[in-house]
Amino acid sequence: MAFVPDHSERQVVRMKMKKMFIRLLDLDYLIAGLSLVILVLVTFAGVIFRYFLNNPIIWEEEIQLMMITWTIYFGASAAFRSGGHIAIDMIVDLFPEKVQKIFDILIFAVTTGVIVFLMLNGAALVNQFIRTNRVTNILHIPSQYVYIAIPAGCALMIVSNTMYFVMKMCATILQASLYLSKFCSHHKETENGFVWTS
Repeated sequence: MAFVPDHSERQVVRMKMKKMFIRLLDLDYLIAGLSLVILVLVTFAGVIFRYFLNNPIIWEEEIQLMMITWTIYFGASAAFRSGGHIAIDMIVDLFPEKVQKIFDILIFAVTTGVIVFLMLNGAALVNQFIRTNRVTNILHIPSQYVYIAIPAGCALMIVSNTMYFVMKMCATILQASLYLSKFCSHHKETENGFVWTS
């Protein structure tokens, strides 16, 4: 007879999987944060060595390029999940709420399409670097390690943007259901329809 876990065990497994998924998504915060710290430290050291010690760091630009790429793409993923991207919604706010929701769906579809386009082209670029064995000029870092952030970051962007969109839509549905329940609680059904009860 196969072992069937009870409800409490299934709930524990579900909670563990949820925590693992959240930690996996939080990788973009960690990678973007570490990349930014390294970028600042290398840039600061470059200024000190160039202008005070008169001995510039020749590999500084290669590390900066790599860290900027990683910071931008993984940071963008984190910003999607927290709703941190700048949105100019002045015109959208002029429309009724139902029309605004249509705009939200349209914006989500266009944004996802652009990110998918970037991800596919980024993956093609990385694949090209792998096939040609291209490396950086000074440190000889394989170029695919520099630009792998593009497809990886875009993949996380799609997940984060979808999560934010779903949560936004769910919040709208919940708000509507609460309004409906509040509306119904102040009314009672009769043969002639709903009448107000004080």
